Amino acid sequence: MELCFFGAARTVTGACFLLQTRRWRLLIDCGLFQGRRAEARQRNERFPFDPTTIDAVVLTHAHIDHSGNLPRLVKLGFAGPIYATPPTIELLEILLSDSAHIQEHDAEYLRRHRGEQIEPLYTLEDIVPTLARCIPLEYHQPMELLPGVVVRLFNAGHILGSAQIVLEVRQGVQRLRIGITGDVGRRAPLLLPPPEPLPEVDVLLCESTYGARRHEPAEQVRQRLQQLFTEVAHRRGVLLIPAFSVGRTQELLYHLNALFNAGQLPEMPIFVDSPLAERATRCFRRHLAAFNAEVQQLLQHDPDPFGFERVRFTLSVEESKQIHQHAPPFAVIAGSAMCESGRILHHLKRYIGEPSTTVLFVGYNAAHTLGRRLVEGVSPVRIFGELYPVRARVEELSGLSAHADAEELIAHLEPVPRTTSIVLVHGEPEQQEAFSERLRAQGFSKVLIPELGQCLEL
Repeated sequence: MELCFFGAARTVTGACFLLQTRRWRLLIDCGLFQGRRAEARQRNERFPFDPTTIDAVVLTHAHIDHSGNLPRLVKLGFAGPIYATPPTIELLEILLSDSAHIQEHDAEYLRRHRGEQIEPLYTLEDIVPTLARCIPLEYHQPMELLPGVVVRLFNAGHILGSAQIVLEVRQGVQRLRIGITGDVGRRAPLLLPPPEPLPEVDVLLCESTYGARRHEPAEQVRQRLQQLFTEVAHRRGVLLIPAFSVGRTQELLYHLNALFNAGQLPEMPIFVDSPLAERATRCFRRHLAAFNAEVQQLLQHDPDPFGFERVRFTLSVEESKQIHQHAPPFAVIAGSAMCESGRILHHLKRYIGEPSTTVLFVGYNAAHTLGRRLVEGVSPVRIFGELYPVRARVEELSGLSAHADAEELIAHLEPVPRTTSIVLVHGEPEQQEAFSERLRAQGFSKVLIPELGQCLEL
């Protein structure tokens, strides 16, 4: 039996792990790689395995870096089942359709403006057959995926429907238990129940996004948001918030709704400039029973924790363009979170050169993305192929992250037997090295950081 790492190895993007024997091949996640355009294109276009030989896929959650290359897998011949939680499947339809639209739009833009003949990785037509392969699997429900392979899913507390995976593989009298954390949520998530502890496993693939960092306390997030909104209102400026449309945008709206209810939010419109976020928010409203006790208590006197009178969802391109007709102050929440595509680029192009603008990042920015360059203070930056000087103020708010920090990851692994082999994935090298040292100090003697393309014999 081999476990191969074809994504999220020494990087935080493109999760894709292949577990294989002579009898079957099981893929865990199938995400898009995000980074330098040419490298991303090459890695997303060609799989390092034959898609027709994959027997099944299990998904941890719906974020594009974990699910976004499924349509191409199907397009190139994968004909097996895709197992995921029901909310993940519902979010997949939203996220994959949006990703297909971006693929088609980018290909058309490059043809029209640069004369490059590039085909989209997949189109909207490829989404229907992909979703048709999806089979819902509830938390804790054992399912025999393949002969001798039983899977169970456990809540990961990361986004709606996110799961940790436990595989029990039997071959003759031998048994091997493999755990995959996916993206681990916070110990006290804002909306969801906390991540569940995993049962004993022999090998555990553990994310390490923030293996060397500590988030600011959650109670400070709302105070910091209130401060930033007040400062922007005072300067009559614009607040731009690049954010994931699924998960992060809803958490932002939840915080802002609380500030509004408390009378602590300055009077300024808040544009959620994302049809994807609007659809995802409707999905969240359909699954309110999945949220934690704090949300359930709020629902007793506030039926909509994700909206209030100053929030305006802009759906059409024309509505998005009209935002620039408004006199500041106002705020815009838009994707993509790392500023690699989407409507946020049009707002950055318009306002990045204004000293009265604040750009607030509320999540992780992978290497070589525009978001990372802005956080690192690079100026000028390239947007739509043109250079723009950065005069805007750039801020980060890590307390809104849906990923566990180093302390929370250590706490999550506390019940894990020290004999378990820990394999660190979904992290950049410096974060992984620091976290590896922490784990060894905690008594884990077998800690491995695999290279991209490396295969481990189990």
